[in-house]
Amino acid sequence: MPYYRLPIVTCFVFCCISLNSFSQQLFREPLGIQAYTFRRSLPFNTAATLDTIRSMGIRLLEGGAPRGMTPEAFRKLCEEKGIRIPSTGASYEELVNRTDSVVYKARALGASYVMCSWIPHSRGAFSLADAQKAVADFNRAGQRLQENGLTLCYHVHGYEFQPYGNGTLLDYLVMQTNPDYVSFEMDILWVQFGGGDPVTLLNRYGNRWKLMHLKDLRKGVAKDLTGGTSQENDMALGTGELDIPGILKAAKKAGIRYYFIEDESSAILTQVPQTIRYLKSLKK
Repeated sequence: MPYYRLPIVTCFVFCCISLNSFSQQLFREPLGIQAYTFRRSLPFNTAATLDTIRSMGIRLLEGGAPRGMTPEAFRKLCEEKGIRIPSTGASYEELVNRTDSVVYKARALGASYVMCSWIPHSRGAFSLADAQKAVADFNRAGQRLQENGLTLCYHVHGYEFQPYGNGTLLDYLVMQTNPDYVSFEMDILWVQFGGGDPVTLLNRYGNRWKLMHLKDLRKGVAKDLTGGTSQENDMALGTGELDIPGILKAAKKAGIRYYFIEDESSAILTQVPQTIRYLKSLKK
C-alpha cells in the first residue's frame, strides 16, 4: 500500500472503532444537571459556575434564576455558555397560589417542564388526605400549565410509599391525576430510599415518567418514609446500591425525556465527574 494512503486508512479505522464504541454505549442521552447540585456556588458566582458545568460536558440545566437575577437574564447567560434550561422548579405553594407567575418564569427561562418536589405534610406521615388534596391541586395547576405549553411533573421524594389499598399512595397519585395535565419525575435515590423499586415503577407507569434525577444511595443506609437522609449519603453513580444499568434500560423503554445528575453531597467536584465517566463506560 502506498505510504500516502496510510493516514486515510488509519483515520477510517479509528472512526469506525469510535462509532462502534459509541453505538455500544448503554447511556447515550444528553446529560443535564440539577442546579441544586451547585447551590453553594451558583447563586454567588453564577457565570463561573456555569463555566464549570459546561467544562464537565453538560449542556442542560434543571433550575431557575438565582436570587437577584431575572429569568430572562439567567436564560441569556446560560445560552451564552451553551446551556439550555428544559426544566425548572416551583414550590407547591407557588403552583397552587401563584400559578400564572410559575407559567411566566418557566416560559421566560425557555423551559418545557415545571417540577414540584414536595407536598406539604407531617414528616413521615404522608396521608390519604394529603394525597387527595395534592391530586386536586396538581390537576388544576397542571391544566393551567398545559394551556401554556408546559408540563407539570411531580418529583417523587420517597414518603409517598405509605401503604394504601393494594399498593401505595404513590400509586394513588399516579392513578388519580389526569395524565393530560400531570406527569412525574423519578428521583431514583428517593424512590429507593422510600422502599420502592425504580425499574418496577418505570415499567408499571411508562410514559407518565418524563424526567429523571440520576443519583446513587450509599450502601446499607437505613430507609424510612421521611423523604430525608444525610446529603452525604448521595454517592457517585455505580458506587452505591442502585441497579443503574437496569434503571437506565427501563428509563429508555419508558421514554424519559431528560436526565439530570443531582448530587447533594459536599464532594460534587469529584463525584459528578465520576458519575459522568461511569455513565459513559456502561455498555449495552
